[in-house]
Amino acid sequence: MEQSPLPDWQETARARRDLTRRLDRLSGVAEGQVREFLACRGAVGAVSGFLDMAPRVAARLEELTRELFGAVLDEVETDLSHAVREILGQDRKVVSRREVKGNRLFIEFDMEQDGRTEDILTGQGGSVCNILSVGLRLIALSQLDPASHRPFLVLDEQDCWLRPDLVPGFVRLIADIADRLGLQVLYISHHPVDHFADRARRVYALRPGREDGPRLEILSERPAAGIDLPGFAVSAVTEPGGD
Repeated sequence: MEQSPLPDWQETARARRDLTRRLDRLSGVAEGQVREFLACRGAVGAVSGFLDMAPRVAARLEELTRELFGAVLDEVETDLSHAVREILGQDRKVVSRREVKGNRLFIEFDMEQDGRTEDILTGQGGSVCNILSVGLRLIALSQLDPASHRPFLVLDEQDCWLRPDLVPGFVRLIADIADRLGLQVLYISHHPVDHFADRARRVYALRPGREDGPRLEILSERPAAGIDLPGFAVSAVTEPGGD
């Protein structure tokens, strides 16, 4: 027996219900799409605002970097200029040229005398380079956290370009700075012992040996209040001699 078709009004009511449910689903999808769009637009706006602000922030950071390191470098220039004048006995000034590139600070040092610029690598036959390299190392070491770094510095023939008569002043300045900063310095030199023996806590001589190998000998030793120097198993002698 065939089912009789629904009246027109019932068919219309069912179609209306179907369309209503479909409209509700589409409305939910649309609301989700609108929320996602608004979120994306907000994120794009934030990124655009950051990108618009980035050049100003970078410029300000460079300015702060110059200000921060400028004060430090001014003090470094003063200290290094004092060291050069103290050791060489000449009215010279250490100057630095500073530039920020790629969020990094680049520094170059020069020497000035009577308005003329001198290359620190060749100035005074290399003496200026000797002095500045030691000065920069002492400054860098003084900035380290003593809890994480031992205050110990090795200077291997840092007086190689200094005239012999300038070595005592060079050693005296290093010893004074080391004492003030609480640093221990191992100073290696081929200059005669009498140029620095009066400023060193201990003076050692490394002597060759054909049978037993090199020997480390104590040439002189003087006490230092508050400073405990490590001991070595060495052969002590009373008269300086040899190289």
